[in-house]
Amino acid sequence: MEKWQVLDSKYLVQRPWATLRVDKLRMPNGNIKEEYYVMEYPSWVNMIGITEKGTILFVKQYRHGAEQVLIELPAGVVEAGEDPADAARREMLEETGYAFDTIEKIAELYANPATSGNITSTYLLKNGRKVQEQELDSSEDIEVLEMTIDEAKQFVLDNKIGQALHTSALFYALIKLGAL
Repeated sequence: MEKWQVLDSKYLVQRPWATLRVDKLRMPNGNIKEEYYVMEYPSWVNMIGITEKGTILFVKQYRHGAEQVLIELPAGVVEAGEDPADAARREMLEETGYAFDTIEKIAELYANPATSGNITSTYLLKNGRKVQEQELDSSEDIEVLEMTIDEAKQFVLDNKIGQALHTSALFYALIKLGAL
């Protein structure tokens, strides 16, 4: 299968958290798509942090797009030029105050490859311990929660994780941990 050829591309919005472009494309069959809209986002990391006690760390926070308080995994943006594993360690420390002995990438996923190209990398971190207080951004209000692996498994099976990439991350982690 061939890639589509970009004939023209222009930005409609270029803001730190909302970048929208429209492309004019030629498909391999020769058809021209005059307007194809693409949202550009930075790459992200999702983390499943297992503490020294064997619990999984979660975060509880308000999500304005959904207009709901959700329980999610710690997650965050990969800064330009930053290694995703380093971003995972940094974000976990900032959001939870926990540092971990080991880190392993267990998945790479696209949120919606039809309209955006950013990658979300999922990391399993083990043997975590609290080493500092949270260092939150001014727009963050995050409560840290802990669940046993069995509680987390039931939580995801009961469809209580509203963030789709976090649900898939938990399934990958539970499989890796032998819990599914």
